[in-house]
Amino acid sequence: MGADRETNHDMAAHDIAFLLADAAGEVEIGIAPTQALIRGGRRRRARRWAVAAATAVVVVGSTGALAVTGLPGGDGDRATPAATQRVTESPTPFQPHNRVTLASGTDGGREWRVTLDVWPAPIDVQDARATMNAMAEYAQFPAGVRTPVDLVGKSAYFVHRSVGEEATAVQVMTLHGLTGPGDSLTGRRIYALADQLTPYGRGPARLVIGQVAKTARQVTCTWKNGTKTEVDRVPATTGVRADAPAVRTIDDSPYNWFVCLAPQGTEYASAEVTR
Repeated sequence: MGADRETNHDMAAHDIAFLLADAAGEVEIGIAPTQALIRGGRRRRARRWAVAAATAVVVVGSTGALAVTGLPGGDGDRATPAATQRVTESPTPFQPHNRVTLASGTDGGREWRVTLDVWPAPIDVQDARATMNAMAEYAQFPAGVRTPVDLVGKSAYFVHRSVGEEATAVQVMTLHGLTGPGDSLTGRRIYALADQLTPYGRGPARLVIGQVAKTARQVTCTWKNGTKTEVDRVPATTGVRADAPAVRTIDDSPYNWFVCLAPQGTEYASAEVTR
């Protein structure tokens, strides 16, 4: 990135990005916007996107929960273990630098997946302008970014979930944010968001997505029926496949990431770093 690709078309897209960012701001929840489908190494504009309300955002340290917010949940059947894979395709300067599937599996006979896009931090205003125009192509608008200077030196991440066949499933923005120099988590601090798995209807908050320190080796999700799910750290994202959720190390992210899915009939109670 960094080459001057500014044209009248780019400026128009840039202006549209600001307008859409204003609209997206009306529905922001904590740290959250949207994604497009990527197939065969080519970018496609998102044909459909939706914004879902977060069920619960919990910030936990060694002394317990610091903040909790409650909203609606999801539905489904008994969950099968998730599989995770690093996408090895080399990005262009106008694609997210790091696109990964954090977790995937089947639930009640339906496929589900949680994906993460990470955009590298622009080095200057020109670079930031190009990045914002590229983000607009993916319908991704980081909160708090109104002008290119707001993005300089900051990496943006976007998490989405979907249920159904990958080629046709609606990509639902679940959470997003910015990270800058010095951003990190330490010790047993954890950021966790619980939400319904499906973007439709209402039901229990079964899907948990969170961030932990780079040193965290295990996260335990506790469900309201008293059962627990433990997820362990895997060595790296590249080439990793797993039969169960895991704590993932993500390039260009100051945090490790994890996903838990509760069995049918229960929902999120708490999450903590246990190793």
